[in-house]
Amino acid sequence: MMMIIGMFVFRISTAAYQQLVQKTEWRHASNSRVGTLPAYQFLGRGENSITLSGSIVPEFGNQKSLIQLSNMADKGKAYPLICGNGRVWGQYVIESINETHSVFFKNGTARKVEFIIELTQISTPKTLKDNTLRAVGGAALQTAAAYGVDTGKVVGLANDYGLDIGQGQ
Repeated sequence: MMMIIGMFVFRISTAAYQQLVQKTEWRHASNSRVGTLPAYQFLGRGENSITLSGSIVPEFGNQKSLIQLSNMADKGKAYPLICGNGRVWGQYVIESINETHSVFFKNGTARKVEFIIELTQISTPKTLKDNTLRAVGGAALQTAAAYGVDTGKVVGLANDYGLDIGQGQ
């Protein structure tokens, strides 16, 4: 696993990115002054964005992964972004997905799809811990319910360990 956003995992079998670019901004307000340079005041940290770029070819990746990411973006929700090395980036929204299809098969299917995914942070990792536990816990509860497992027992076990993962059925 390279990285995960929500429940989508970036890896060789889905969409492996070859480049991650992080952009962090800091805000400064300016006040014009007569006869001298403007005065600036530091307002704090601005936007933080991540751009993931890569390509999908028949041997590596699945073009349906971009559809799955697009469906996630359609929901307008923020998702936890966690790197494979354990780094928690924070809550991110999917701002855009750019696709370039090239080198085609006879039926018009692209042999190569290059992608660029723009993500924007909306909350810091400090606020992410509990939200992530609830999101992952909610997904675990849905899966457990689908397999007929008593979700009340799952919630009870989580509570025994001091974890709030949501409510069972």
